[in-house]
Amino acid sequence: MTDLVLETKGISKSFGALKASNNISLDLRVGEIHALIGPNGAGKSTLIKQIAGGLTPDSGSVHFLGEDVTTLDRVARARKGLGRTFQISSLAMDFTVLQNVVLGAQGAKGSPWHFFRNAMKDKRLLDIAWNALERVGLQDQAKVRTADLSHGQRRQLEVAVALTLSPKAFLMDEPMAGMGAAGSAQLTTFLENLRTEAPILLVEHDMDAVFALADRISVLVYGEIIASGTADEIRRDPQVQKAYLGEESL
Repeated sequence: MTDLVLETKGISKSFGALKASNNISLDLRVGEIHALIGPNGAGKSTLIKQIAGGLTPDSGSVHFLGEDVTTLDRVARARKGLGRTFQISSLAMDFTVLQNVVLGAQGAKGSPWHFFRNAMKDKRLLDIAWNALERVGLQDQAKVRTADLSHGQRRQLEVAVALTLSPKAFLMDEPMAGMGAAGSAQLTTFLENLRTEAPILLVEHDMDAVFALADRISVLVYGEIIASGTADEIRRDPQVQKAYLGEESL
């Protein structure tokens, strides 16, 4: 039995003359955190969009739980258990914390969103939502308007929404962005525990968090993976040092 959960095979994506992804192959395995790092403009978000279903590769394929999902859209992949959090928050800011998570649970179950008012009375959806909030430690903020949460709490809420999918894997795009040291440390601990439920493909600029969490790191530069390995291997790689990390990160 394979431990592969998610895999890309030679995916490429161009925008005119720009090759945003060039023959990228990587994978995510059971119980691990695989970090994807690289400078701004390297193509990280474009790659994540192709994996999540927001963009279709020009060539290559995406496989999830042994199935070729290349032609499936974002919603179909999400319902198969591919959870995602975003670089820029996608939460409904005027909704309460609980309403956001119920909305996620409703979408995960394939219920029409125009019946949202009824969803807030649906015990099954409410149970799912409360469980997710308890998992991320936001149950006491359930009635708080999302716009009034701290930045770190909004990140936790995004994870709670993703948890309503009973995800088999997470795609996380810069979850530490905008956080202070305390918030980053708290989220690092949470992600360390979360990996036991579902592996995480993590895009992140916070190198302290990356080196603390990642079992493997892949380095993307100008749309190409230039190195992949453990944290120690990436630290020592002269090509990575020159292209991205710099001497100060060693």
